[in-house]
Amino acid sequence: MTQIVRDSDVAVPVGERDLSAFARRLAEQANDGEEIEVYALHRSDVDVRVYNGEVEYFTAAEVAGVGIRVIKDHRQGFAYAGFLEEEVAAEVLADARDNALYGSPDEALGLPEAEDLALSPPTLDLVSPTFGDFSTEAKVQMALDLEKAVLAADSRIRTVDSADYGDMISHVALANSRGHAVEHHRTMSVLSVGAVAEDSSGPQSGYGFDVARDPGSLMMEPVVTEAVDRSTRLLGATQPKTRRVAVVLDPLVVRSLLGVLASPLNGESVVKGRSIFADRLGEKVGSEHVHLVSDPTNPDFFGARSHDAEGVPTRPVSFVSHGVLQGFAHNVYTARRFGTRTTGSAARGGYSSVPSVGVSSFGFVPGTASLEELLRLAEGGVYVQTMHGLHSGVNPVSGDFSVGIEGFEIRDGALGAPLREATIASTLQRMLLDVPAVGSDVRILSSGPASPVLLGEVMMAGS
Repeated sequence: MTQIVRDSDVAVPVGERDLSAFARRLAEQANDGEEIEVYALHRSDVDVRVYNGEVEYFTAAEVAGVGIRVIKDHRQGFAYAGFLEEEVAAEVLADARDNALYGSPDEALGLPEAEDLALSPPTLDLVSPTFGDFSTEAKVQMALDLEKAVLAADSRIRTVDSADYGDMISHVALANSRGHAVEHHRTMSVLSVGAVAEDSSGPQSGYGFDVARDPGSLMMEPVVTEAVDRSTRLLGATQPKTRRVAVVLDPLVVRSLLGVLASPLNGESVVKGRSIFADRLGEKVGSEHVHLVSDPTNPDFFGARSHDAEGVPTRPVSFVSHGVLQGFAHNVYTARRFGTRTTGSAARGGYSSVPSVGVSSFGFVPGTASLEELLRLAEGGVYVQTMHGLHSGVNPVSGDFSVGIEGFEIRDGALGAPLREATIASTLQRMLLDVPAVGSDVRILSSGPASPVLLGEVMMAGS
């Protein structure tokens, strides 16, 4: 009898399953004039949170399911289920066929073209062979030790918001009725902590984290040092004077900014007319130092993948080169709407969604300036350590930009007095056009690479 592990409403068959064969069998059932695409997923997650010396919660969950797209007469139907069972999958396919009967006709709907699928994919090994060597007890102990180490590192640390350990191993199989089938395997582990420091000036928070392919590669000491430094060095922060300043953005701030910039470079935004870059192909949208690239073929990046969510081989995609807009991220549908080819940028939130568009391993191409050189170039300006209200204060359609910040005055080429309760305002368009330099230091984050970035003058509002 098949063993079933239940997590909420999800039923997951336990043990080895040939997901690729499972997906292919379903895709081969296409009728005349019908296209089928099958996306099957099996993923295991572990999450541990520690607070005040005790395990606040621990979850070990398995998620599995299948989503099926059927396209016929330019109409699309989709259905999914949180089971990897042949009988259930047959029902899902029948539901997808029924749904296609009621879909709106759209000639851009369809599977990837043969020439897109024939591209050579990158060879990537995204699974650590030692991922399974760590016991559950060792993972819990890592989070407990992390909290203890942060509290012991500095007498000004009053509390730890949370100390967290998490990991994931996933297996995805995709097959379509054109005989194309691909698989993805990857592992990832994360260690993170939030610390609160306090003195007579009040509390300040900071965090640290590390990401690796397996638990044994996580580095606890740098995580502790980062969380303690980022919280204690803001103690005594005051509100700065209102003025125009040059700004150096911390890599973690740059990572958040890149999340905003990804939206107007997304083909879905362009098709809907909701991009600040629409109708600007070939135009200058940034300074000579601005190169924006997505490179899912780099195995050092945790967003790496050999194929996108439609089975198209991935490759590096340049969106902005020397400040000039080169193109947008596309899946098959948006590319057809735009009159171009897919860039291998199809993405999915899981088996329960149809392909959308997403950029993976997206970032600025690093420059040649060290952080010290950036600080010297920004003398008298501000180093921004954190931003607040990025998603509410930035409009990716108009480009309006106004966010709260915490950071430091830049004095004598180094970090000076800490500051808080300030905002900086500009527009995304103006900010990109006024980038004097991008840093050479690269930090690999779970969502992609990030380097510090120097911005020309923006308005800082304080006292």
